[in-house]
Amino acid sequence: MIISKTPYRISFFGGGSDYPEWYLKNGGEVISSTINKYLYISCRELSDFFLHKYRIIYSKMEEVRKIEQIKHRVVRLILLKYKIKKNLEIHYNGDLPARSGMGSSSSFIVGLLNAINNFQDYNISKTKLAYDSIFLEQKILKECVGSQDQVACSFGGFNSIKFRENNTFQVNKLDKSNVFKKNLNKNLILLYTGKQRTAEKVSKRFIKKINSEKKQEIKNILGLVKVAKDLINKLDYYSFGQLLDESWKIKKKLDKGITNNFLDDVYNKAKFNGAIGGKILGAGAGGFFLFYVPEEAKKYFIKKMSFLTHVPFAFENDGSQIIYKN
Repeated sequence: MIISKTPYRISFFGGGSDYPEWYLKNGGEVISSTINKYLYISCRELSDFFLHKYRIIYSKMEEVRKIEQIKHRVVRLILLKYKIKKNLEIHYNGDLPARSGMGSSSSFIVGLLNAINNFQDYNISKTKLAYDSIFLEQKILKECVGSQDQVACSFGGFNSIKFRENNTFQVNKLDKSNVFKKNLNKNLILLYTGKQRTAEKVSKRFIKKINSEKKQEIKNILGLVKVAKDLINKLDYYSFGQLLDESWKIKKKLDKGITNNFLDDVYNKAKFNGAIGGKILGAGAGGFFLFYVPEEAKKYFIKKMSFLTHVPFAFENDGSQIIYKN
């Protein structure tokens, strides 16, 4: 049996510039971190005496004789691509809900590719895992997604990720002393809105305008990345929180579907009750809000925002791992 453990991520700045439609022409950069909430995937070989050859367990359970009969599209295409011959059971469990802005779809693909490669006795590097995950999601699955989540989930850590015009990326670890990261974490609050959404619906609309009508917004977003890196070097946590507010204002301009009356009301209440800044994670329209709240005000803030689910978290450094192999 193989078990992979892959973190979810939170993205601070630069989102939108990680779409190939943008960075292959202009270059891009994001600041993000993985957190200690994980997606687990186990793979084990099934004995021949079962009537089925493949069992896939997620929110449903599938038992089929042929890979082509698997209804879970991602699993089916990955098993076909890797030409799996052995009987196989795949079991998925996640700490957080899907379609919530935490990079769950990419985390699933990274975790499954890591598990499948190790199931075939191949110890895949983090770099190849990221590239393969991007290729699979964008070229095989034809999803309208960026490239930051696959890299973040593969590598782990609090990083700047640069995307070059030649279709390569570079991961730079931020705050090597961990002083900024440790103190920043004390002032961050993650709240779940209870609203699941499909990121691709929002992404498809603004991608069409990314190099025309929305070009200035992406440039402004990239400008915040540079400012954020300076603030990290200066250990200026408070201004980092204020910058999240600026990021949210720009992000809302990318597409009308990113926010709605409910989300705007949540944000306004958060600001009224002590948040310095914040943003919806992922493509928007629902999912998780990340807020910067001074540590001394967090208890009051959480009480006032109790109509949403508070999810405590900490940053993590390891990325996707194989935690069991036998």
